[in-house]
Amino acid sequence: MEAVHNPAPSVRFTVNSPAEMGELGLRLAKILRAGDLVMLNGELGAGKTTLTRGLGEGLGVRGAVTSPTFVIARVHPSLGDGPPLVHVDAYRLGGGLDEMEDLDLDVSLPESVIVVEWGEGKVEELTDDRLHVVIHREEGDAASDVRTVTLTGLGARWTGVDLAALAA
Repeated sequence: MEAVHNPAPSVRFTVNSPAEMGELGLRLAKILRAGDLVMLNGELGAGKTTLTRGLGEGLGVRGAVTSPTFVIARVHPSLGDGPPLVHVDAYRLGGGLDEMEDLDLDVSLPESVIVVEWGEGKVEELTDDRLHVVIHREEGDAASDVRTVTLTGLGARWTGVDLAALAA
C-alpha cells in the first residue's frame, strides 16, 4: 500500500484487496479514540464494512462486524478497556441528523468510536472533529478489488495526526 500526500490534510491509499482494506482498518483503529466520528462514503460494495470490520478487530470489540443496513445501527462493546464501536448505516435514512435523532449518536459519541456509512450530509452536526473516509472502486474493471481510499481529518482533533503513517 502506498500513500500519496495532498496539499489538504488528506492522504490517499491504494488498497489492492479486501484483506488490505481490513488491514487498513486495523491500523486506523490504533489512532482512534473515544469521541471520534468516522464517516465512510463509497458506492455499494466499495469496502466500507470491510474497513469497519478491521476497525472492530483493532479496537478489540465484541461481536462480528457486519453491515447494519437492516438494523441501522449496531453497538459493539469493548472486550477490554477501549471504547465501544457504534456502527451505523445511514443509507436508507433520507433526512439529516433529525431523522437519526432516535439513535442517540450525540449521547454515544463522547465514550464511543462512531462509524457512519453513507453519513455525508446527515451527521456532520454531531461534531466539528471527524474523519472522512472516501472509498472509490477503480474504474474500468468491475471485478477488480483495487480501491482508492482517501482519508481527510477535519477539526482540531485531527490537526497534527499523521494519517500517512497508516501506510506502514
